Amino acid sequence: MDAKAMAPADLDALQSRVDAWLSAAARDNPSIVAVERGHPDERRWYVRIHGESKQAWTIWFTLRQRTLCYETQLTPPPQENAACFYEHLLRRNRQLTGLKLEIGPEDAVFLSGAAAASQLTAEVMDGILGAMYAATELIFAPAMRIGYASAFQQ
Repeated sequence: MDAKAMAPADLDALQSRVDAWLSAAARDNPSIVAVERGHPDERRWYVRIHGESKQAWTIWFTLRQRTLCYETQLTPPPQENAACFYEHLLRRNRQLTGLKLEIGPEDAVFLSGAAAASQLTAEVMDGILGAMYAATELIFAPAMRIGYASAFQQ
């Protein structure tokens, strides 16, 4: 993203808006189990979600000078059928809008994205949360059935 860096005062104001949005979302959205803030020196939030396919998971929101980054650990690395597992993820990746699948720490699969900080509104934040939820529900169970097939045959 080639957005302009925000001034510290603008970031403070945006941080307050994100705090307010997350507070309202936690109150109004039954899928949100908890919202926690990161270290006081960070502009980071941890949003715990109750899902259907993946029963509990966390979205990490990080506000930077130009972007709001968001990510969740979707799956651990596969224990079997690795080629089919990664093929499934690559095919799903083409269907995502505003999100991407990537390999992260300890070879876990992450779902992530970023939005221009200057464009953040409650509607954009709602869209991010909804897209993360929908993608997790779409991708998680089939990926686990491929990468952990023997566990599902019991």
